[in-house]
Amino acid sequence: MSTVTLDQPVSKAELWSGRVLSGLVILFMLFDGAIKLLPLSVVTETMERIGYGSSEAMARSLGVITIACTVLYAIPPTSMVGAILLTGYLGGAVAAHVRIGSPLFSHVLFGLYLGLMVWGGLWLRDRHLRALLPWQR
Repeated sequence: MSTVTLDQPVSKAELWSGRVLSGLVILFMLFDGAIKLLPLSVVTETMERIGYGSSEAMARSLGVITIACTVLYAIPPTSMVGAILLTGYLGGAVAAHVRIGSPLFSHVLFGLYLGLMVWGGLWLRDRHLRALLPWQR
């Protein structure tokens, strides 16, 4: 059984893989938050279909929350807090899609896919998380 300590550096390949994975999540979540800030009909129609009503104020609030959580995730000292907040946000999206009976693999599990990318990218680039959650061989 191998243990991870804080003095062991992350390899360059793992570091860059984590950065790329985290970067993809950050870009997607910033895009998702930005389109909620604009009064686009696709956003209000989707929110109404999910059961949140067609309120532009609600969409804007969710957009601000999404962007704030993503910025926290993007900044290294606050990335763990951002990952926790994004996990909660994505869990809410999964629950909303389960409630309305959306297709499983394309809609319901999409939040799970993103959540795995959030934590996978962070685990690959952060030795503190590796020490907290080590994989055993």
